[in-house]
Amino acid sequence: MSNRFVVPPSLHALPVVGSTDLFAVRRIYCVGRNYLDHVREMKEADERDPPFFFQKPADAVVQDGATIAYPMDTEDFQHEIELVVALKGSARRISVEAANSLIFGYAVGLDMTRRDRQREARERRIAWEIGKSFDQSAPCSAINPLSSTGHVQSGAITLSVNGIERQRGDISDLIWDVAEIISKLSHQYELKPGDLIFTGTPAGVGAVHPGDRLDGSINGVGRLTITISSQET
Repeated sequence: MSNRFVVPPSLHALPVVGSTDLFAVRRIYCVGRNYLDHVREMKEADERDPPFFFQKPADAVVQDGATIAYPMDTEDFQHEIELVVALKGSARRISVEAANSLIFGYAVGLDMTRRDRQREARERRIAWEIGKSFDQSAPCSAINPLSSTGHVQSGAITLSVNGIERQRGDISDLIWDVAEIISKLSHQYELKPGDLIFTGTPAGVGAVHPGDRLDGSINGVGRLTITISSQET
């Protein structure tokens, strides 16, 4: 059979805890400013602003244990630890009450950010892609199925850099909870199986440097470890 693709298609996937199956990633959605202490830390928004979303490309996913490059075009590369929701169903305009039916499982993620480029974009009132949507910007642990975790509504979320804790919060501190996030997002996009939603980060975001080791954890969900390599040229 002849190859019908001029360029071979690529598939990006994450492992599933307790299974040999993989979770194929379709889209990555991220929620901005969803912990009160982080909103206050960044001094960028009203504390009860509605959730807003941005995206990262599917190939930004990096698996647990990886070494990622310090990215090009930044001098302020920062970490943001987040609960990630993995979807198994499709929906448009789903209600908050029904939203949890779409969930396949949960994971620990890092929304890696070129903070200097993000700030410049905000000041110029242009899209955040240059600060958020770049290579290897979405490290993510294996997906822990809902059958193992239950619906995650609370639990400590932490991040340490080189063994020193930088971020600590609790999933119960989310301004907009998981069901509300899914519902709101489904009124803007048609959600599909394979979508990941990064739900926001607690306070304590900060810069990382080549050689740093990042260890993230969410109680009842899992752990994520990555290492930063030398800067790209």
